[in-house]
Amino acid sequence: MRFIIQLVTVVAASFLAGQAVRLADGNVWLSLSVGVLASVFSAAAYYGVVRVTEKRTVTELARQGAASGLIRGTLLGVVIFAAVIGVIAVSGGYRILGLGDDPGNAIGLIGFMAAAATTEELIFRGVLFRHLEKVTGTGLALLVSALVFGGVHLLNQDATLWGALCVAIAGGGIMTSAYVATRSLWLPIGLHFGWNYAQSAIFGSEVSGNGVQQAVLNSESTGNALVSGGQFGPEASIFTVLAGVLVTAAFLVLARRRGNLMPRRRKTEPTGLTRAAEPASKIDR
Repeated sequence: MRFIIQLVTVVAASFLAGQAVRLADGNVWLSLSVGVLASVFSAAAYYGVVRVTEKRTVTELARQGAASGLIRGTLLGVVIFAAVIGVIAVSGGYRILGLGDDPGNAIGLIGFMAAAATTEELIFRGVLFRHLEKVTGTGLALLVSALVFGGVHLLNQDATLWGALCVAIAGGGIMTSAYVATRSLWLPIGLHFGWNYAQSAIFGSEVSGNGVQQAVLNSESTGNALVSGGQFGPEASIFTVLAGVLVTAAFLVLARRRGNLMPRRRKTEPTGLTRAAEPASKIDR
């Protein structure tokens, strides 16, 4: 029941946040402001419903380490995507044509991408993965939640089954393992934002088959779709999958060293979801 209440609450908050961001579309500064406020609203909704339903300190959204987690995550997301798109370019799958027609649009995209990253991480890592992990353990919960995360992207405009699988492997794997390694949502939110912002606002690429935004750079995908990602965007590139596997493995190794991996619950254990999933001492290491 807690899972249902939390999921409905966070999805409803995410829907309202998304509607607000869409209404502000077209106005750079309004989009920026509304997007940031929508992110705060969604995080507050998650914090409140978890605090009430689980009667615990919501350590995964603790104030301590929030700024550093978001900043480090954003920088890491940008660096990882820049490395991926660089390899794609060298392999003939991406080409820069010049500066974009409206580079200022990149400012408004900060709000849009912040809202999208925050709401998706709250739903898929904060609610779905966290509850699954209590029952199935870290490994199976990561697999299932990543597949659901990728499957949702089949609803996008130019979605393909291969693209959704790539999102599951790379996006689902990286974000979930980042959460497991830190037991905090701030790092995966930052990672998600940094990756999507670099992809759309800086390098002018398709984001999960959702089309191209006006970006700092004017670019195009070229050559083999397996290299470039085709109409779905660089996330459907084989190089994105490779990067996702490597980064996920690195985070899981870190999680193991910190003792953050959770085994599958035995049948003799209590079924109530009363255990605090994230010890405060393990946040933002």
